[in-house]
Amino acid sequence: MKYLIKFSTILLLVVTVTACQSPGIHNASAQAGSRPDTPETQASTDPLYNAVQIPVEVQEEDEEPASPAIPAPETEVQPPEVTNVWQRIREGMKLDHHLEQPRVQAELQWYVQHPAYLDRVATRASRYLYYIVKEIERRHLPTELALLPIVESAYDPFAYSYGRASGLWQFIPDTGKRYGLTIDYWMDGRRDIPEATNAALDYLQNLHQSLDDSWYLALAAYNSGEGNVRSSMRKNRRHHKPLDFWSLGLLPETRAYVPRLLAISALIANPARYHIHLKPIANKPYWEMVDIGSQIDLAKAAELAGISTEELYLLNPAFNRWSTRPDGPNRLLIPIDKVAEFKKNLAALPDNQRVSFKRHKVRSGENLGLIAQRYHVTVSVLKQANRLHGNMIRAGHYLLIPVAARNSQAYQLSQAQRLKTMQANAEKKYGEKPIHYTVKGGDSLWLIAQRYNVGTRALAKWNGMATTDMLMPGDNLVIFGSGSIQLASVPVPNDVIRRVNYRVHRGESLAVIADKFNLSVSDLKRWNKDVSSQKYIQPGDHITLYVDVTRTE
Repeated sequence: MKYLIKFSTILLLVVTVTACQSPGIHNASAQAGSRPDTPETQASTDPLYNAVQIPVEVQEEDEEPASPAIPAPETEVQPPEVTNVWQRIREGMKLDHHLEQPRVQAELQWYVQHPAYLDRVATRASRYLYYIVKEIERRHLPTELALLPIVESAYDPFAYSYGRASGLWQFIPDTGKRYGLTIDYWMDGRRDIPEATNAALDYLQNLHQSLDDSWYLALAAYNSGEGNVRSSMRKNRRHHKPLDFWSLGLLPETRAYVPRLLAISALIANPARYHIHLKPIANKPYWEMVDIGSQIDLAKAAELAGISTEELYLLNPAFNRWSTRPDGPNRLLIPIDKVAEFKKNLAALPDNQRVSFKRHKVRSGENLGLIAQRYHVTVSVLKQANRLHGNMIRAGHYLLIPVAARNSQAYQLSQAQRLKTMQANAEKKYGEKPIHYTVKGGDSLWLIAQRYNVGTRALAKWNGMATTDMLMPGDNLVIFGSGSIQLASVPVPNDVIRRVNYRVHRGESLAVIADKFNLSVSDLKRWNKDVSSQKYIQPGDHITLYVDVTRTE
């Protein structure tokens, strides 16, 4: 009897110990992500099943039941590789597109009804979009910002508005300079792809931070200026109205601007919903930045890379002229599949063959201004090329004049050639032959407009300029409305034009006086009829000048 009691006690103890150990093994198997148990697996892990199979009399005191093998985890499924930049943009979107807003719906309808426009934009953007998206992702910003150049410029790097905004991101000069963009004779940094992109993103981040961390207010300020947005916010605050974008009384252009970006973002986010096929853009770099070390003629650079000058200008649209800027930046964006060829050919080109020069023998009576006008360059360019610190030059000496290696047709996207194309298009549009005017020293758009009795804004528009743009001697302008044009006898003074009663000094000629005040000799003669009939002017003579005080040194 006591043996029976002892055996029962041992059996109960075994069952109890086994039952305590088994759930831990089962949980471990479940945590490992195993598949649902099979009947065999269930049997091997059932505590009661194990208890009757193991003979009690051979169970060692410190022996633990064997753990079942843990199945290997399933192979992790990798997401498909993103091969299209549009998909990459979709994955980084962070803004509410506010499709409930009528203004957004109106803009969205326009995009849906103009698929050809979207194709043109995609073709232009194919060179730049990968870089812009990469920079936006690096800063952890909403990828909707990569679509802002669609709204600003339709991704045209040469876009220029009559408000003086330029480039993909449409910087005005003051804002561009504030963010470190170079604007001079040789280049306009507002059109430089890397520099302008980073300046625009800096600007947008600053606006976002200063305007309640609202991207909608930041975008509105990017369009119309932070001051205008803050003014609207103050007005709403006084009237106890909400301060969100949709509640502000902003400029009409700005009220449409932000909805336009939200509309194109909604379309890119789900093109199938709107039955739109987006032209694919490869999710890989289009170009590589190559250090060139010094100034180079752009036609030569294109030849070294085995590409057209048009392609080189489209990747490097900041350059105004036929070459890179003498003082840098000394780099070019080259198509990535042409980089090796370009580097090899560049290394084989002697440094003195990168830019072409012409020798000019200084004649008696010439000055730097006249020589610069003759060769369509600036005085500063002549000084730089010849290492001159002052304005003094001597007859008989030679000056080096930097000149293009090819004819003008080889630089179709230079500033001068783009202007000619624009003027030709204006001629077709207006259906009449314009007056062609060659800019002289001292000219301004205002003076020329007054001389031909046309509006300054109209004159600027005909020639693809803003009313405050500087003119270069030798530039060619077109003037329309010839049937009604009558030359004015004198310009009408405004806030910056001053009438000057000038007394001629010993040794001065009309040419010397004109150069002194940035005027043209023909204007001096036109304003002083009695002088125009004389061969020489005499010391003590009085002549009338109309001087633009903003253009005198």
